[in-house]
Amino acid sequence: MTATKEDFLNNPLGTKTTLEDVMDAFEFLDDWEERYAYIIDLGKQLPAFPDDARTEQNYVHGCQSQVWLIHHYDETSGKLYLLIDSDAMIVRGLAAIILVALNGKSPRELLTTDIDELFEELDLFRHISPTRGNGLRAMVGKIRDLAAAEAAES
Repeated sequence: MTATKEDFLNNPLGTKTTLEDVMDAFEFLDDWEERYAYIIDLGKQLPAFPDDARTEQNYVHGCQSQVWLIHHYDETSGKLYLLIDSDAMIVRGLAAIILVALNGKSPRELLTTDIDELFEELDLFRHISPTRGNGLRAMVGKIRDLAAAEAAES
């Protein structure tokens, strides 16, 4: 199964599930046990990831778990759409948070979004292992590289 344009456009993360939803949930949930459960539930919203896209080219290096990332640049809207998958449930949830913040934005918007500020507001880096933090940075780095390449071409 190869990802189609519709697979990218129908991703609920960043459209139906918004950054405001995530921020509200974190504010509502009292402790990190509940927040971890919420993060894992977010990961369950990730759309199916095509098996044929699990290649070295799409692999995100720097993550403790296996993570793959693919993208589609929609020339009509000028927006970049992303699909991410991981073999670890918590990483799938962290990837979902990244998608909520970055999916469906123009490359220039993506490059100017302060994702570290979001992670700080959610207090993520204090509550995940350093290797998970490095994985988050690696995913964001790869997305920024894709955005920079698309911005240079348009």
